[in-house]
Amino acid sequence: MKQLNVRLDDTAHEVLEQRAEAAGMSLTDYARKVLVEEADERRERFLTAAAHFSQAWGPAFEEEFGPYPSTGRPGRSGKADAA
Repeated sequence: MKQLNVRLDDTAHEVLEQRAEAAGMSLTDYARKVLVEEADERRERFLTAAAHFSQAWGPAFEEEFGPYPSTGRPGRSGKADAA
């Protein structure tokens, strides 16, 4: 198994600690989970397909159900980023 050391600024470290705690995980386990998920090619293909679907069908859903509410989290406005 390989080891990776990463330097983070205080803000990023604090956010990751909070998310790890909310997930009931240690910071190390949470960081490992995030990195493994990020490296998964299936995840990347899924996100690309989801963004395409959102762009193609988003207007129809919004017309039928109204705009998706904001979550208040940066980058999580409810609209998929183009991949």
